[in-house]
Amino acid sequence: MATINPETVIAGSKFNKFHLLVFIWCFIAIASDGFDIAVYGLGLPQMMNDFDITPAAAGAVGSYAMMGMMAGTFVLGALTDVIGRKRILAICLVMIGLFNFLAGFAPNATVFVIFRFIASIGMGGLMPAVISLMAEYSPRKNRAMIVALMYCGYSIGTIGASLLGIYFLEYLSWRLFFWISIFTVIITPFFLKQFPESITFHVARGNKDKIADILNKATGTENYSVRDHYEITDTDTAEKGVPFKKIFNERKTLSTIMFWIAVICCLMMIAGLGTWLPNIMQESGYGVSSAMIFTITLAIGQMSGSLAGGYMVDKIGHRNVLLTLLGTGAAAFILLSLTSNAFLLYILIAAAGACTAGSQNLINPYITMYYPPDVRGAGLSAAVGMGRIGSITGPLLIGWVLMTNMPAQLSFLGFAVPCLFAFCALLFVQEQHGAEVQKGRIRKAEEAIIS
Repeated sequence: MATINPETVIAGSKFNKFHLLVFIWCFIAIASDGFDIAVYGLGLPQMMNDFDITPAAAGAVGSYAMMGMMAGTFVLGALTDVIGRKRILAICLVMIGLFNFLAGFAPNATVFVIFRFIASIGMGGLMPAVISLMAEYSPRKNRAMIVALMYCGYSIGTIGASLLGIYFLEYLSWRLFFWISIFTVIITPFFLKQFPESITFHVARGNKDKIADILNKATGTENYSVRDHYEITDTDTAEKGVPFKKIFNERKTLSTIMFWIAVICCLMMIAGLGTWLPNIMQESGYGVSSAMIFTITLAIGQMSGSLAGGYMVDKIGHRNVLLTLLGTGAAAFILLSLTSNAFLLYILIAAAGACTAGSQNLINPYITMYYPPDVRGAGLSAAVGMGRIGSITGPLLIGWVLMTNMPAQLSFLGFAVPCLFAFCALLFVQEQHGAEVQKGRIRKAEEAIIS
């Protein structure tokens, strides 16, 4: 009877149709999240007229939804070890689809906020579950690029919503966008049938038949069976205790807090741009269709930043890539507030997308690599959960700015500040106390010596 570490087997596997299936479902889940976050910003001008609310009130409505996301990250994240990440992800898909669909029928802002808040609980729980599952089931050799490609689903969802806005928003109600969200409820039964549960969940419960089946599919062999002994060594030998408490153990306190600050800043920028970019551009004199094209440009930038960053991570490391993106982002936002040249605006907005969502997409796997396996879920959930503070305050702060008499385009200056704060926070992350981060650095050094 062999003793096998399933995580090591999957990390050493080659990408095949099993990994592709996991990727496709994670991509769809992320795309639905991107679509549902984008539709609020796209329909906001119409919604403000229908509900007769001010920009500050509209920003508050967006912030209430982000509060739901924060609650979902903590509440649903805490349940992942109890009922499994797969079931949590299914619950999230149903909540997102059903309650966004109902929000499309809201007669007033109060009813809309209630349904949107509940939907946002699902949106908050979805992201950590998808990140953890995709990272867990990706071969180590190309994990960073696979996760970066998966994150492109978020931008694809945003682009899809924007294209619908360009062709239909002027002729149909904003409510249509929310009704489309029922799609995630329809696909959930297929997801439950095809998607694998977390391997660590099965190991903890001794589900040897399921572990063997997953490993055989991941490796394309028949080498694993119920007769083998499966264990995740790092988990078995880790210090016992509450996972959320252990993210502060072993000199990780400073890095944990710095991760929180960086994620808060990134989500503040993402939520602020997602909610207000179409409105800012319309207030700056651009038509509805042009404002939608700016949103598409932002999404294309997000994809470019994720892919380019994912590629460069294997060359120069997570932190160096993140610092480059955030420094560039701060410069892009300053220039956005100063220029009126349309071509330059498109370039800078693409850069802003690359440096905000691109940074967040790379911070998440950076965090999962920093903590040992038994607390990765807790470390990521805590960071993303705290980050929702940024998601809550971003739309609200920009809404207040737009209530003033200053030109709408100057609000881009407000995004440069969190960019710089995130840059400074990552400088203080102590990589020497990380798990896979430190192993990766050692591995790269060994490869350099051999070559």
